[in-house]
Amino acid sequence: METTKARATARTAPTDHPLLTPYDLSGTPLANRVVMAPMTRLRADLDGAATPLMAEYYGQRAGAGLIVSEGIAPDPGGRIHPLQPGLDTPGQIEAWRPVTGAVHAAGGRIFAQLMHGGRNGHPANLPGGGSPVAPSAVAAPGRVHTLDGKADPVVPRALSAQEARALAEGHAEAARRALRAGFDGVEIHGANSYLVHQFLADGTNLRTDRYGGPVAGRIRFAVEAVEAAADAIGAHRVGLRVSPGNREGGMAERDPAPVYRALLAALAPLGLAYLHVTDDPRYPALDDLRPRWAGTLAGNTGEHVETTRESATALVASGRADLVSVGRPYIFNPDVVERLAAGVAWAPIRGKDYHYGSGPHGYVDLPRHDAVATLRTSVSTRENAEE
Repeated sequence: METTKARATARTAPTDHPLLTPYDLSGTPLANRVVMAPMTRLRADLDGAATPLMAEYYGQRAGAGLIVSEGIAPDPGGRIHPLQPGLDTPGQIEAWRPVTGAVHAAGGRIFAQLMHGGRNGHPANLPGGGSPVAPSAVAAPGRVHTLDGKADPVVPRALSAQEARALAEGHAEAARRALRAGFDGVEIHGANSYLVHQFLADGTNLRTDRYGGPVAGRIRFAVEAVEAAADAIGAHRVGLRVSPGNREGGMAERDPAPVYRALLAALAPLGLAYLHVTDDPRYPALDDLRPRWAGTLAGNTGEHVETTRESATALVASGRADLVSVGRPYIFNPDVVERLAAGVAWAPIRGKDYHYGSGPHGYVDLPRHDAVATLRTSVSTRENAEE
């Protein structure tokens, strides 16, 4: 009830604020320009099924114009973490419906992020103890989280060209399953060191076949995955996220500009729902790619600099992005948009120990601004009565 009431408040707030104006996302109406960015939270069960706690979490944050879910592997071999949700079995599809239903009941929209881990996977986290796959046999740095603790990374198996094509085409069925689960669309995760990004980056793609080598080869997997999803559910329901130059997970891209310019040129005719771009101080992707993308662009600057109300507003007001993608502030502020509408400051971001876990703490127990005000009023009233 509180979520629905807060959503109504945000909808009826003055719409002269750049982030509070409605937006037509290729036929999907958004109440405002704020996108809740995908964030790994690891609250699924051991079978990869979404839980009631996840429905509560996403429902609390349905004030966002659009929510992009945490990363969901398009097939079991793309799983990375224990307790990461899946979307490939009937049970997993069914388990997502209360989540998407909670968002829709509060007036929100939600896309499923399709995220294949590629070399970031580990046999301990994959069905049957299988090996992770990647464009090339280049291991990721750093240790991997498993249910038995941290483990050393393994060298992934390089995909054959036929396997790469099949994995790209598999995004079509994953997108169909997402719609059956109640999602409004899908986002292909081509950023932050995962499989699509591994094909794009020259540090992880050492291939010499049609999926490697020159720029045209390195963008091929991304283009085929996006095309497959678009053919399956309509391009107006498909977005793509990229993070050019991002060094997360040991990624290396010597010169991102030609790669991402070519990728955008190849995708432009499709008419996608949006392009989701994470900016980087080493390669200002928003400045370079915004003029090259005629469609909707969602901008994210929080990877390297904390997103504030002021920076989020400036991003849209300046025209550098049509939508602003807000990540970590949404962990500690279930009511990011409602606070904007009420002129209330966002609660500060705290330590990363809040990000992951298996229970409600740091997940669904963060207070709304109106709940804090109600508590203060209640305490004040009680103290006055006692006097």
